[in-house]
Amino acid sequence: MSNVKVKPLADRVLVEPMEAEEKTSSGIYIPDTAKEKPQKGTIIAVGPGTKDVNMEVKVGDVVLYGKYAGTEITIDGKDYLIMKQSDILAVI
Repeated sequence: MSNVKVKPLADRVLVEPMEAEEKTSSGIYIPDTAKEKPQKGTIIAVGPGTKDVNMEVKVGDVVLYGKYAGTEITIDGKDYLIMKQSDILAVI
């Protein structure tokens, strides 16, 4: 896991997006301009929740999230997303 010194507040989570696919299942390489933004990532940090929202995800979970979910941030040259737990669609 990553040693990021960011602690999300309330019901937010910090997600490290997975890398976009380099090639298709049939072996065709995808150019950088045609790659889609990944919608899957690993939870790096979890906030404490609120009195109304219990945190159901934990550090290390691999999750699916919406295409436009979260806010992109860069920490130590690495890209992350910070989003509310409700933006997460599923844990896989």
